[in-house]
Amino acid sequence: MPRSVSDYFIITLKGLAMGAADVVPGVSGGTIAFISGIYEELLSSINGIDLAKLKGLRKNGLKATWQAINGNFLLALFTGIAISIFSLAKGLKWLLVNKPILLWSFFFGLIVASAIYVGKQILKWDVKVILACIVGLVLSYFITISEPLGDSENNFYLFFCGAIAVIAMILPGISGSFILILLGAYEVALGTINNLREGLFEGDMDKFGSAFIRFLVLALGGIIGLKLFSKALTWMFEKQKDLTLAILTGFMIGSLNKIWPWKETLSTRINSHGETVPLLQKSISPQAFDGDPKILFAVGLMVVGFLTIFILEKIANQSAN
Repeated sequence: MPRSVSDYFIITLKGLAMGAADVVPGVSGGTIAFISGIYEELLSSINGIDLAKLKGLRKNGLKATWQAINGNFLLALFTGIAISIFSLAKGLKWLLVNKPILLWSFFFGLIVASAIYVGKQILKWDVKVILACIVGLVLSYFITISEPLGDSENNFYLFFCGAIAVIAMILPGISGSFILILLGAYEVALGTINNLREGLFEGDMDKFGSAFIRFLVLALGGIIGLKLFSKALTWMFEKQKDLTLAILTGFMIGSLNKIWPWKETLSTRINSHGETVPLLQKSISPQAFDGDPKILFAVGLMVVGFLTIFILEKIANQSAN
């Protein structure tokens, strides 16, 4: 049965929820897609876009090709995702600058709960699965204590980050923002979205142009990564589900060092705006933190973050039943 305008409006609302999830580390857009009942259609639509259909554009016409790739569904969904990302980016950027401990505390709770959520989906914990989890944990932790893998403002590196972060669209339980944080590109991505919006509304074409190029690099990386990874990850999920989930679980546990709210800066760098920003940091105890550690608020927000995933899991279980 053909979908109505109201059906596509609901899909856009689901896209809004997915976009909000993808902006916040620890909440997966894939989880929202699963909960809202569009996960399988999203995967099949992504896998259905291929060169054969695009090459048939001249022969079959735009309308037939658009229907073949489920274009209305993808347009409605990604419109909602884009609106949500652009709406939330400014607030998150402000919180990162002005309330970092509180924001990272909330993220920490999200990641802890997400790791438990993903781990609970593993059906059989055998030696291979345990080793896969350990490998994911060690690799992730090593990344958190190393200098960033690349310059987070370099276009080639941003392209790579966009391609990797798009994994969140495919796998429930892992967030694209979480990947960007691990790769050191989260703040740059938020800043790019904010500058793009501000440049457009303020009429500052220099700011808009610079942000647009960076945004285009991230978007192209995401599009190519989505197409490259979708079939491989779908295969891994179908054929080696426990091993895949174990690697993801270990990866998220190891990343908690990166999300830990209380940090000591070991080295800095100068960003493209001439500002001094941290390059390498290490986790410290709240008592050793230079400033107000805000322990009670931080713990409270960790609990809130944890309960957010817990509630989403309950909704997902009810939807599945």
